[in-house]
Amino acid sequence: MTAAPCLEDGHGGGTAQWLTTADGVRIRAVLWPSPGARGTVLILPGRTEHAEKYGPTAARLATAGYAAAAVDWRGQGLADRLLPDRRKGHVGRFADYQLDLAAFRTAVRAAGLPGPLFLMAHSMGGCIGLRGLMQGLDVAAAAFSAPMWGLKVPGGQTGLFAAAFAGLAGAGLRGRYAPPPASGPVCYLETGDFTDNTLTTDRAVWDWMQGQLRANPEIIIAGPTIGWLAEALAEMRALARLPSPPVPCIAAVGGHERIVDPGPIIARMGRWPGGDLLRVPGAEHEILMETDALRDRFLSRATALFDAQPG
Repeated sequence: MTAAPCLEDGHGGGTAQWLTTADGVRIRAVLWPSPGARGTVLILPGRTEHAEKYGPTAARLATAGYAAAAVDWRGQGLADRLLPDRRKGHVGRFADYQLDLAAFRTAVRAAGLPGPLFLMAHSMGGCIGLRGLMQGLDVAAAAFSAPMWGLKVPGGQTGLFAAAFAGLAGAGLRGRYAPPPASGPVCYLETGDFTDNTLTTDRAVWDWMQGQLRANPEIIIAGPTIGWLAEALAEMRALARLPSPPVPCIAAVGGHERIVDPGPIIARMGRWPGGDLLRVPGAEHEILMETDALRDRFLSRATALFDAQPG
């Protein structure tokens, strides 16, 4: 590991490190140590996000007694971008994210952050995290925020949608922007208006997130590529066929969720031994970026779950 830039986010205390994955991709981790912490929370961000976006979450976790660390997945944040057009959200194979997760886990161990480890994963990070748990990721408990275990697709025709994008990817179009309703070259957060946005009901948080992009335009990502969408749809369908891992878990979904499909979340938690479904009425997709009351409903349940695990 070598030192990496740590972006200004208004929440100090973090240090950033460059990491190299098993296949040679440079990614980045941000670590938030906390004196006397009784464990460390691995934060897995969603698509388009960067690690410092979770500085406020790390600060609240520190108050609850936990250190934290977050990762820039390949293709986003300050990690290596995978196509000449840096704004495209792309991945070669969804399984490649497991190489990022392995490098991140190793970095947290090397940095000496205390165990036990816990998982907190949002949206796309929830898809990556679920696969990691199924492959034996050594965490004592997991908390998912609007996990991407299914996407809202036109007409609810997930199977047809997946087949169509697999066909487009197989026809050599993997690196092109996915067609509507995906956002193409437009970054939703960069250009969107707070009114009726799908991310948060907190205007101050919306303005702060937009300010991060203005201050650090190099982190901006627009819509997904055909390849990313084909890989994501295939991964979600594959995960849905597998049993839930034996890890204590909570999964939260907002009452106004309009990005991921709540159905697979509800179904998964209904067959997860030791799993708990938390509905957050009034919340949009990014529960950890919501108003204090909505965000803290999730965080308090998550940290209570972490507290209940043997040290």
